[in-house]
Amino acid sequence: MSAPIFSTMGCRLNAYETEAMKELAEQAGLENAVIVNTCAVTREAVRKARQDIRKLRRAHPDARLIVTGCAAQTEPETFAGMSEVDAVIGNVEKMQGSVWQGLAADFIGETETVQVDDIMSVTETAGHLIDGFGTRSRAYVQVQNGCDHRCTFCIIPFGRGNSRSVPAGVVVDQIKRLVDKGYNEVVLTGVDLTSWGADLPATPKLGDLVMRILKLVPDLARLRISSIDSIEVDDNLMLAIATEPRLMPHLHLSLQHGDDMILKRMKRRHLRDDAISFAQHARKLRPEMTFGADIIAGFPTETDAMFRNSLDLVAECDLTWLHVFPYSARPGTPAARMPPVDGRNIKDRARQLREAGAGQVLRHLERQIGRSHRVLMESPIMGRTEQFCEVHFDRPRQEGDIILTDINAHTKNALLAY
Repeated sequence: MSAPIFSTMGCRLNAYETEAMKELAEQAGLENAVIVNTCAVTREAVRKARQDIRKLRRAHPDARLIVTGCAAQTEPETFAGMSEVDAVIGNVEKMQGSVWQGLAADFIGETETVQVDDIMSVTETAGHLIDGFGTRSRAYVQVQNGCDHRCTFCIIPFGRGNSRSVPAGVVVDQIKRLVDKGYNEVVLTGVDLTSWGADLPATPKLGDLVMRILKLVPDLARLRISSIDSIEVDDNLMLAIATEPRLMPHLHLSLQHGDDMILKRMKRRHLRDDAISFAQHARKLRPEMTFGADIIAGFPTETDAMFRNSLDLVAECDLTWLHVFPYSARPGTPAARMPPVDGRNIKDRARQLREAGAGQVLRHLERQIGRSHRVLMESPIMGRTEQFCEVHFDRPRQEGDIILTDINAHTKNALLAY
């Protein structure tokens, strides 16, 4: 019998949870199975999940096919109705050893074909103590799950539930284990990272967690934060940005748009000027700070002038790494009932944003020529700067090492060190 095959879609957190599921499936003794960890962030993501399931069934006709993840959580009936699918399990159930034991022991028989409970009733997020995920040099640690906000375009709270935090002590212990195993960089990840701590005693903030990690794990060389909501950044996180060189100068911002009216219709919690002020303040505290950002093109009711505000925001915040999302209506969300933008306009506006992002990347790369950077090697010939920019080398280096190198040139999306 063969070991399970895993297919993962969507976000970094999904990929992290796949690593945890691999351990649970192995411990349960599950064999000859294909597990699809789906994404629900857009309608296209759900369509692709169904497409991939059909392909995987054709490739593995005798395997047992299990579907989980956010799309399985929000649309269990969709996947249960597919002839290719043998079982559907929810986002909570996929992290429970007993579920995997049941699947391994009696896949069809007495085991329920659909195991998806009410995600909104979940009040805790376990710290899944996997031995690292990513490259041999960088590990990701889940510290939070779920979201209490209800942005009008987003289905994710219904796939992930309300916000839950992993206690600081559990997080610190895991990071210590990872550092002991040789990891030089740890990335804190979650669905709504800046809400970390709101459900814990004394309601600590993300900045408190960051300062605690840096204090209690002195051998950790580099700490990163994944996507944050800038309006929720606390004073201690700003202090860490200003005073802690081991906190990397790269933040990915959940901005979504640059027009105040669209931000209100999205039910975001910040305005355009808030985003600009945060970027300016963070860069004043840490001049080498770089920003990534999520921006949606073609949100319902978006006019040319509103879109221009998003396009201008790229330069005004000096954003470097853009994730551009053409708006895709998700059934069940308030935005899906708003007057839509023509699909051709959505596609064109997404193109313009991507072109602006590419120009920002080139400007960033050009500014690095002749400078020295500390680079964490992810492979023998590729590493990343503290600002998360790729550096390609002309000869092999030791994977996992942090090396100081001069930058000699660049391609359209990476630095070169000879």
